[in-house]
Amino acid sequence: MKRKPRTTGRTTGSRRTNRLRDAAAFSLLRGLAYGLGTGSAGLLLYWLQSHL
Repeated sequence: MKRKPRTTGRTTGSRRTNRLRDAAAFSLLRGLAYGLGTGSAGLLLYWLQSHL
């Protein structure tokens, strides 16, 4: 008797591929957040120095 393949939400790609894609997306999002935070802190400090 053959087993039926498991049906999850995603039907394309393997579990490893999906996990790698999720990890890459998370890393990209985290890097973007760090970059935006650093840039905004730099602009704030620049603005403060020019007005004090």
